[in-house]
Amino acid sequence: MSVRSLAYIRLQATDLDAWRRFGETVLGTQTVASDDPDVLLLRIDSRPWRFRIEKGAADKVLAVGLEYPDAAQFEAGIAGLRAAGVTVTPGSAAETRLRHVQAFACCTDPSGNPLELCWGNTVAGTPFVSPLGVPGFVTGEMGMGHAVMPAMAYEATRAFYKELLGFGDSDEMRVHFPGGPEQGLGMCFMHASGPRHHTVAIGELPSPSGLIHVMLEVPSLDDVGLALDRALAAGVHISATLGRHTNDRMVSFYMRSPGGFDIEYGCGGTQYPDWSVVTPTITIKEDLWGHKWDFGQ
Repeated sequence: MSVRSLAYIRLQATDLDAWRRFGETVLGTQTVASDDPDVLLLRIDSRPWRFRIEKGAADKVLAVGLEYPDAAQFEAGIAGLRAAGVTVTPGSAAETRLRHVQAFACCTDPSGNPLELCWGNTVAGTPFVSPLGVPGFVTGEMGMGHAVMPAMAYEATRAFYKELLGFGDSDEMRVHFPGGPEQGLGMCFMHASGPRHHTVAIGELPSPSGLIHVMLEVPSLDDVGLALDRALAAGVHISATLGRHTNDRMVSFYMRSPGGFDIEYGCGGTQYPDWSVVTPTITIKEDLWGHKWDFGQ
């Protein structure tokens, strides 16, 4: 009953045009035609969309979509949540069609993060074409990337993902900063059943948007460098310079999205086809090099 990957992100945004420009001129996502002028769909692979952004009065996350590999594991996962006393609301037929999945259900984790659990791999039937010539994003069975969420109820939230959604520990760290608590703030990186180093991470960090960052992976270092050039030319805030992480070995930089959270744009993340031979680690130093942070406003 284990989640396999990150399926999609649903957002509410005050400015859809800002997201469209950001997607088309910085990220290299493909805008998908929508019948609803208050909905923006962004595509990065064979799926009909991976970002669904809905017009609203505030910038916030509406749902982080997590995908099970099949119906049996989805149903077992939902049953396990209900047995544990978690309120789970099934999606309607119309809502399911909008998400291009076979079935989905909504719940929240102990820190209040909104989740949509789903199964069903629907493809668009037409090739992904980036307006910037990005050759593609690294997705497939690893999903669209990873999502890092705030978790002020840290231990309960960590247990929720591990015990009820089938995630496993990849690594953890304590974040120390001037004026912060002596013990630091907890950060936990958890893998799904797919080979990506982490699909979900949680941190004892507040985030008004409801997300800390979302990671997108591209095939090469040149793709990362070109995106960094585009972000700088567009005046996008660079939250972290180019660097390489200690845990997943990804080379990436971080930029501020129109939604107020960061997008990590990287390449070369380590894959783990067999999690049974991987020992979770405690990371003392987050980066091998680089990633100089500027959190800005």
